[in-house]
Amino acid sequence: MEHVALPAASEAAPIPWRAYARLAKLDIWDYYLSVPLVAAMVSASGAGVGAGTVLVVLVLFLAGEVAMSAAMCTFDDVTGYRDGSDAVNYGPDAPARRLARKPLVAGTLTERQAIRFGWAAVAACVLCWAAAVAAAPARPWWAVAGTAALAVFGFQYTWWLRISYNGFQEFFLAALGWFFVLPLYGLLTGRFDGFAVVQALVFGLGPLLFGVYSNTNDIPGDRAVGRRTAAVLLPPRGNAAFVAGCSALEAVLLVGSAAVGAAPWWFPLVMAPVIALRARQWVLGFVRGEILLARRLGIHLHRVCCALLIGVDLGLAVFGGGL
Repeated sequence: MEHVALPAASEAAPIPWRAYARLAKLDIWDYYLSVPLVAAMVSASGAGVGAGTVLVVLVLFLAGEVAMSAAMCTFDDVTGYRDGSDAVNYGPDAPARRLARKPLVAGTLTERQAIRFGWAAVAACVLCWAAAVAAAPARPWWAVAGTAALAVFGFQYTWWLRISYNGFQEFFLAALGWFFVLPLYGLLTGRFDGFAVVQALVFGLGPLLFGVYSNTNDIPGDRAVGRRTAAVLLPPRGNAAFVAGCSALEAVLLVGSAAVGAAPWWFPLVMAPVIALRARQWVLGFVRGEILLARRLGIHLHRVCCALLIGVDLGLAVFGGGL
């Protein structure tokens, strides 16, 4: 795919910090909700950890998450710039505000500047997470290994291994959320339990369940650059069934966890709005054909789900077995 000719940034010209902020997609904060969720989970766990220690570890881990997300988004933009897909989707006829979200295409940053920034973000992430592990009150091997694995693979969404191009995009979107929750919880409590695992799995499904709608909308562009998402590989009905299956998995976790005693009996009642709205999201996207509206609903639904999970944990922290 050929690049669309656009003004190039000058290496000598001063680059506004806003261009790097847009490159890092700092306004996309849905994964960062893992930190308040883990804080609430730790409160509910009854682990005797000092508030100061918890705060230090949470802040360091959040800083690492921001840096990792910045690296992932930066390298994703570099890949999109190189293969021409961003030039097509964000060409000269795109609205100025939309085009500004792609500094390489807009010409406000050069490829070399972006790559340098991406590696600086990876380095910052490693330093922050190393400091978080050092400050953590507990270091179970699986939590340390999970944090290390996240540092190694997190930025490779479209870089080096190109995970999202090679058939693992959907798993990556969910696993990123899982690894943002469970290792951090382990560093603070030294353990994991059934309810913590359920919350981590539900959290990871949130970004997946708006990402798959984006993929459905982006089938032509993804197919053109060889990105093998489920939406590209499956026929339309198969893709709709795949998304329905992911949505059903979330419902099974929310209801089944209470049925097997891993969650409080009232947990499915609190989370019922998520189950109902998830069904509405699928109908909106695959029955009515409003894929982008379904994606937007998925983003808001992830935030609602996180708020409800945090509320459940805080309720357990305050009332314990009395709930």
